Amino acid sequence: MTTRPPRHDVDESQLDVSTPKQWAAGIPGVLVSLQRGVEQMGVARTANTLRLLNQREGFDCPGCAWPEGRGHRKMAEFCENGAKAVAEEATRRRVDPEFFARHPIAELAGKTDYWLGQQGRITRPMVLREGATHYEPIEWDDAFELIAGELRALADPNEALFYTSGRTSNEAAFLYQLLVRSYGTNNLPDCSNMCHESSGAALSETTGIGKGSVSITDIHDADLIVVVGQNPGTNHPRMLSALEEAKGNGAKIISVNPLPEAGLMRFKNPQNVRGLVGRGTQLTDEFCQIKIGGDQAFFQAIGNLLLEWGAVDEEFVARYTHGFAEYAAHVRELDWDSVDEATGLSREQITRVARMFADSERTIVCWAMGLTQHKHSVPTIREIANVVLARGMIGKPGAGLCPVRGHSNVQGDRTMGIWEKMPEEFLGALEREFGIPVPREHGHDTVSGIRAMRDGRAKVFVAVGGNFASATPDTGVTEAALRSCSLTVHVSTKLNRSHVVTGRTALVLPTLGRTERDLQASGEQFVTVEDSMSVVHRSRGRVQPASEHLLSEIAIVSRLARTLLGPEHPVPWEEFEKDYDTIRDRISRVVPGCADYNERVRLPDGFVLPHAPRDAREFKATKTGKANFTANELTVLRVPEGRLLLQTMRSHDQYNTTIYGLDDRYRGVKDGRRVVLVSPEDLAALGFADGEVVDLVSEWPEDPTGVTERRAESFRIVSYPTARSCAAAYFPEANSLVPLDSTAQTSNTPTSKSIVIRLEKRS
Repeated sequence: MTTRPPRHDVDESQLDVSTPKQWAAGIPGVLVSLQRGVEQMGVARTANTLRLLNQREGFDCPGCAWPEGRGHRKMAEFCENGAKAVAEEATRRRVDPEFFARHPIAELAGKTDYWLGQQGRITRPMVLREGATHYEPIEWDDAFELIAGELRALADPNEALFYTSGRTSNEAAFLYQLLVRSYGTNNLPDCSNMCHESSGAALSETTGIGKGSVSITDIHDADLIVVVGQNPGTNHPRMLSALEEAKGNGAKIISVNPLPEAGLMRFKNPQNVRGLVGRGTQLTDEFCQIKIGGDQAFFQAIGNLLLEWGAVDEEFVARYTHGFAEYAAHVRELDWDSVDEATGLSREQITRVARMFADSERTIVCWAMGLTQHKHSVPTIREIANVVLARGMIGKPGAGLCPVRGHSNVQGDRTMGIWEKMPEEFLGALEREFGIPVPREHGHDTVSGIRAMRDGRAKVFVAVGGNFASATPDTGVTEAALRSCSLTVHVSTKLNRSHVVTGRTALVLPTLGRTERDLQASGEQFVTVEDSMSVVHRSRGRVQPASEHLLSEIAIVSRLARTLLGPEHPVPWEEFEKDYDTIRDRISRVVPGCADYNERVRLPDGFVLPHAPRDAREFKATKTGKANFTANELTVLRVPEGRLLLQTMRSHDQYNTTIYGLDDRYRGVKDGRRVVLVSPEDLAALGFADGEVVDLVSEWPEDPTGVTERRAESFRIVSYPTARSCAAAYFPEANSLVPLDSTAQTSNTPTSKSIVIRLEKRS
């Protein structure tokens, strides 16, 4: 039986802490998946929906971007968190006009992200008018006129920001960027700016393509898989099945992380007997408990040893690369004392790991946000590329670079043009295809967009998907920036924090979810997405929409475009809304690698976008025409005495800013989220006790004359086996501690994984 949404909010006094788990998934994963489905959807809807998840004739998971295998697929091609994501979207809970009439905006603003998200699906377009205390219903046409009026009233199109998240389909993303550029701006910040922008920047410099170079088959065939700054057991759980298969084929796995994560210790695969009733599979052969931010030093040390041992693929380096001599000279001068300080690892362990690199014929390095959200993230990822290039591990089976992206179509959004600085090749093709002028001036990314709102240079904010207020850094500054806007607009499926942090006028426009049937004038439609390994495939919703008043994202973008740009605009917006094949025809002529798009996405497993380094060891897109080695100055994060280095992280019961529940069972934290994990040795040295409630105060040297502080109140200390001098807390609760101006070099990504904090006793 379905259950009602919670009436009461989170009571942190009920928080319970137990011993962390030493393994992931198993029977508990199955039971939780079914429980959450039944609570939100009921028994029949749970069965009918989950059987279509990640299947060829079904819909793509609205959670992570981990790929499905080519060929045969399992009957249950999903993980626990994928099941939770579907349950949240296909829920029978509803947020209707009566809900908004009962709850004034001031009350909703005081609720937690968990409570807001649990209320259910939004059923009608809603408006909060200037000075009003409640949202009220608005007709679709009136909503579009309101937005268009505000946009037309701006002095310059660059005074508007158009955000999108990674759940948007390829078709909707393509139309959205077309609308924005038709309007006259490149202000297209997106969630990539906050997560894997550093990966794209580093890989574009070194290999010429800002994407990974491996397939799911490569994972299975690797000799050595190195998982760095990533927790797949929570964030990409289906990756554990791929790692298990690789182990069965003889692969070794190295885990590099400040926290021991259950999913990388032992995996009990719920799809086989050994996983259900046996001990499962031990995944990690070597756990390197590195200090936060020490990964650059780690890979420089490996490079140093590979050079010392002569374990370099000289033929590959000579034929395909540039800059090796400069890199080699730099890394040979490595200061090992700095490596010791930065990593906290023994030289014996680093040597042992380097020997595994030297002995492997097929090596893959995987990473996620544990690497991408530091000041020195781009140099760190360049160092990974250096090691991989030195060993010749690009363009061969079972080897390569593997940034594991998060949200289900975040990579597809970028491919379709959601970027504030798309290259001329794309913009010129867009201009020629539609006969419209396309702006060339680079737009705002997420951080510069917040600054623009804060400073009064951006006055209208439109978001398709996402939860901008919770996903972004420096919560107080970001919320004030949003509230300074004349209009904020959110295209959403469910209630979230961003709907209660509003401009003077605010709109919430409800859209179809990925699970839902999309019926347009030409018939039932499907959309397409791109996974983390560049495979483009179909997704077709099958569930009855949550309300007859919902529009698809494509319909919302198309109707807004017609209203804003007028009926004489040369782009056939009405045609696009009626038949999504017409959008894909245009994609095939504009987006590189997408020729014959309609035909190829109808193949059983879709198609793989071209990747010259992977496919042919070609690196023509770099400035040198070859793969580039780089010499990077080593950064050592030195924590002042009495302070800790904080990383933000997800609970096992959340995905990005969506809080599914309050049970991070792998880490032993239940019924609460305001916790900070600190090693028992650091607690003793700092004079704090396990279970004590403290404030977290971040310290950031804004300029040489002073320090900027941010405060997050009432966090319970959890004694936990973290790396020394390091701490961890959940986001979005800890996002307020990340200064807006503390960003990564080159990528401008917020430094959410390297925040200097002090613990302060509650008075």
